[in-house]
Amino acid sequence: MIVYPNAKINIGLKVLEKRPDGFHNLETVFYPVDKYDILEITEAPELQMIQYGLEYPGNPSDNLCVKAYQLLKQDYNIPPVAIHLYKKIPVGAGLGGGSSDAAYTIMVLNKLYNLNLTHTQMAQYASVLGSDCPFFIYNQPMLGQGRGEELTPVSLDILQNYRIKLVHPPYFVSTAQAYGGIIPRNIKQQQGIPQDSRPLPELLSAPVENWKKLIVNDFEETVFNKIPELKNYKNNLYKEGAVYASMSGSGSTLFGIFEK
Repeated sequence: MIVYPNAKINIGLKVLEKRPDGFHNLETVFYPVDKYDILEITEAPELQMIQYGLEYPGNPSDNLCVKAYQLLKQDYNIPPVAIHLYKKIPVGAGLGGGSSDAAYTIMVLNKLYNLNLTHTQMAQYASVLGSDCPFFIYNQPMLGQGRGEELTPVSLDILQNYRIKLVHPPYFVSTAQAYGGIIPRNIKQQQGIPQDSRPLPELLSAPVENWKKLIVNDFEETVFNKIPELKNYKNNLYKEGAVYASMSGSGSTLFGIFEK
């Protein structure tokens, strides 16, 4: 079976507070975009992971697709498979490519072997693999809370009247690098630093032309300080006529929203 795992962008991203488990509570909106990997899964004598396309760091056996297979294998008697993954979504770019591949692996195995898992059950498996993995099970605009795995549908039909341009600077931003030095919003509040505390869905209900003044990605301050060139990419999107531009996730991809 062949499927096409898509990327996502984050429209707004608030780092609210650090959790006792070491993660952070977030508030963000996940939005699917038209950039795809190619994933094929077939039965095989033994488990295989074959990668093509863009270079994918690390050992293939550590790929999230393999981990997704092994996760289901613990609970279901599924046979060995060959996983062919053609990477077109940049790695370490804030687009969730690896998470999407993993989520689609769960969905393909569910269909191939008639596991009869519900979306909720598949999302629970996906949450073990990564905070943004569950989003790709539903693959519609979602408000993400908690680590990002607590999902609530949101309406962003207004974006059908706009086009989204992705820009992929030649920089890799690790999650650890993005979180390094970031000050969560609860700490800023204690320090008396002014900030807009309105929830993202309320802010996103404003006209898209007003988002520039309202919607922020908290990672930009930290990441732009470490890689100043990224801010120039964002400014260039505005110079090209974007009504809103932002970094996606922890970077390094930036996106611009343009009138059609």
